[in-house]
Amino acid sequence: PPAPRSVAMLASRGLALCTALRRAAPGGIAAFHCSARRHRPARVAVVLSGCGVYDGTEIHEASAILVHLSRGGAEVQMYAPDVPQMHVIDHSKGQPAEAESRNVLVESARIARGKIASLAKLTTADHDAVIFPGGFGAAKNLSTFAVDGKDCKVNKEVERVLKDFHKAGKPIGLCCISPVLAAKVLSGAEVTVGHEEEEGGKWPYAGTAGAIKELGGKHCVKEVTISFSSHVDTKNKVVTTPAFMCETALHNIFDGIGAMVKNVLKLTGK
Repeated sequence: PPAPRSVAMLASRGLALCTALRRAAPGGIAAFHCSARRHRPARVAVVLSGCGVYDGTEIHEASAILVHLSRGGAEVQMYAPDVPQMHVIDHSKGQPAEAESRNVLVESARIARGKIASLAKLTTADHDAVIFPGGFGAAKNLSTFAVDGKDCKVNKEVERVLKDFHKAGKPIGLCCISPVLAAKVLSGAEVTVGHEEEEGGKWPYAGTAGAIKELGGKHCVKEVTISFSSHVDTKNKVVTTPAFMCETALHNIFDGIGAMVKNVLKLTGK
């Protein structure tokens, strides 16, 4: 057991610490603890474009984004524009279903398990970052890139959201084909859709890189693997990753999206 003198010394130091805390917090030690800044999780908006790779959001990409955001402790709210889809694709045949028409918001609600809002309600005041999954919906429903290429138009609410987050200095994450949205709206933004050559079919959509340059963006060649998959444009706070622009194993897509999400969360400072 400690000597009596040691006990007395410890007691004296404890009394001195309590006195210092009371002076630092006039309301007492309890007030001192309550005044400490509490950590608030990052609030992230995820913008969907339907449900299904050929006419909406790529479901695996959306799921990967949501899993990594959950693992990162983020609070998530999903949004989609309340507009008709460009068309409906029969995914079992890869062909248009001529007699069908669907709504982007209604279809996106399938992925969101019903917890979704119209994109018109998305504001920077409510969120620390925004992320856009890929899928042809980004090129068909969020923009006309699939039809018009470099001369495409971007949905007015998508354009507003991108410009508002950029102006507020809040990070924007995009994967797969969706980086074309940033290239069109944010002049000079640096993005990646992977490689610029098809390489025997490994990068079947490599031509998108050339379109990005024509849109006024800067394309950065990246791999799909986790170590090299995410490009961070620190000036514009735009984070992109190739995802399904590459023909590769699903776990590589998942890990690459994780790198993108991690960098987006890091840029929020939360």
